Amino acid sequence: MSRLRIYDETHPDQPVGVYTRLEDIARELGDAGVRFEQWEAGAPIAPGASQEDVIAAYRADIDRLMREEGYQSVDVISLAPDHPDRAALRRKFLSEHTHSEDEVRFFVAGSGQFTLHLRGRVYDVLCEAGDLIGVPDGTPHWFDMSESPYFVAIRLFTNKEGWVANFTGTDIAERFPRMEPSAR
Repeated sequence: MSRLRIYDETHPDQPVGVYTRLEDIARELGDAGVRFEQWEAGAPIAPGASQEDVIAAYRADIDRLMREEGYQSVDVISLAPDHPDRAALRRKFLSEHTHSEDEVRFFVAGSGQFTLHLRGRVYDVLCEAGDLIGVPDGTPHWFDMSESPYFVAIRLFTNKEGWVANFTGTDIAERFPRMEPSAR
């Protein structure tokens, strides 16, 4: 189940709000300038589908976002619990960072936890299959995929070179809850 927990940045032990209804999550994130949508596949997706088949199943929504926001490229990333570099990949995303472009992820399968640091608040978003999150450029955030990652996600980029992080050097991400492995 998708979930949003909002914390005061100085109190990582107690959220000031917890939301599980999709419309509440979208509203709270929208008020903070973050895109949150639900997408449905336009065609069935078989387990192990190719990147081309996954993109084709969501082509209408992808094209809409590319028109609206000027994204130039799209790809699919997939990570499973048995990936040999899962720990190193997890560490890469766990520190607070920003990007010079939006970070847009649509979860085709599995889950991931985006945590955003905005205006004295920390927005902890557990994204599940069917969720799209668009983190605006310059937004301090981090991403956790748990110790046992499982997700398939569509990524949209403005920069054709893809994901480039600018780390803030703060330790705030270490103080907030990490993602628990999902029970698939």
